[in-house]
Amino acid sequence: MQFSEFLNVLRTRWKLIAACVVLAVPAATALTLLTTPVYEARARIYLSAEGRGGDAARSTGSVFVLTSDDLDTYVSILNTPAVLGPLRKELGLATGHPINVSAEVTGSTSILNITARSSDPKEAAAVANEVGPQLGAVAGEFSTLLKSSGQKVVSTPIQPASAPSRPVSPDPVRNIGLGLLAGLVLGIGLAFIRHAPDTKVRGEEDIRAHSDAPMLAALPLDRSSTTGLVSVEDDPHGRHAEAIRRLRTNLMFVDVTTGRHSFVVTSAMPGEGKTTTAANLALAMADSGRRTLLVDADLRNPSVARTLGMEGSVGLTTVLLGEAEVRDVIQPWGSHGMDVLPAGPVPPNPSELLGSAPMEELLRSLVGTYDFVLIDSPPVVPVIDAVVIERLTGGLLMVVATDRTRKKDTAAALRQLDTVGARLSGFARNFVASKAEGGYRYGYHAYEQEVERETRRARKTKTRSRT
Repeated sequence: MQFSEFLNVLRTRWKLIAACVVLAVPAATALTLLTTPVYEARARIYLSAEGRGGDAARSTGSVFVLTSDDLDTYVSILNTPAVLGPLRKELGLATGHPINVSAEVTGSTSILNITARSSDPKEAAAVANEVGPQLGAVAGEFSTLLKSSGQKVVSTPIQPASAPSRPVSPDPVRNIGLGLLAGLVLGIGLAFIRHAPDTKVRGEEDIRAHSDAPMLAALPLDRSSTTGLVSVEDDPHGRHAEAIRRLRTNLMFVDVTTGRHSFVVTSAMPGEGKTTTAANLALAMADSGRRTLLVDADLRNPSVARTLGMEGSVGLTTVLLGEAEVRDVIQPWGSHGMDVLPAGPVPPNPSELLGSAPMEELLRSLVGTYDFVLIDSPPVVPVIDAVVIERLTGGLLMVVATDRTRKKDTAAALRQLDTVGARLSGFARNFVASKAEGGYRYGYHAYEQEVERETRRARKTKTRSRT
């Protein structure tokens, strides 16, 4: 996985990650508050061997010294009943009262570090201070030499324990930090678990992971709309029509760099809304006063005529076969000045027909006649037709259906275009869910459209005067 895709998952699933953190941090806080505090007291003692009479350890002129093995033995018996029983009795604790105590030897010396833990700070200090004398009292029983020499082990306090003022457990800062970390790890893990089976394109990031081409428009999905497919004609003030006009403006900026005034409109797979987008875009172009022609070059599944509700029995294939003149099969549509060249009959060899010399000559003639030519082509992944047509135009507009198009299909289509060096002008994301209120209108659209109509009328009058 690339780093950009990792960031994309974090951006798209940030709400899930935040929810895990929000749940984990209070849980860690509650656990900290409910946990019984534990206090720790430390003491240091020195163990030595002395005679029973209190003299220095000597027996028949010999001196006994505690070895490291002796000290290890004392540490081992520290938590046995031999030590803990007398310790409880001395401190007045009930039989079986839990005592948490440990010891460690300091280097090669006879010094022991005693650590006692308890929920009561005073008890922890008392246990740490009393362990030494109780351990010395029974130590002789676990050393044959000491017992035979009549010596005993004496515990001398070096650093007595005092009652601690703060517990060592739980640690609020550490627990909340661990809760935050656990929430992040859990959230990121769940985000990737949900992302792994998510094969659909959800947003711009899913497309940008495979292409640097610009996002020219986001076409909204308005479930409340009762209008037809051609929103620019049926609902000119709606959100979809406004998005189409935005796409028109951005595509015109792209056209400035090519100067060929013609684009192919396609998609990765069928069902992504390319034909509807092409029809609305052509109508928006015509509405701005430009002579616009929409060509249905999807000779495998022609749908422009069906979408616009017009006759499509003759069209592009009829012209390419030499059975009619192009001016005789082009049909005007609507009141905006848009012309349409339907596909005509479905031929047995669509790719060969679209890549033929007559097609190249026809398209060159149409681009010279019209201000703008938009060509609806078949999807890229199933067939090569869109690539064949693209080389005759100024670029290619790819429509991607949000929440419908599969990522692998988009990637496959872009690989095919890149392989042949096709000029991808940009993307139009279709069926984008919108949070805006349905039926929202912008008052300045009426004025804008009136200006466009006046411009179109002026151009038509100028053309008639020339002829």
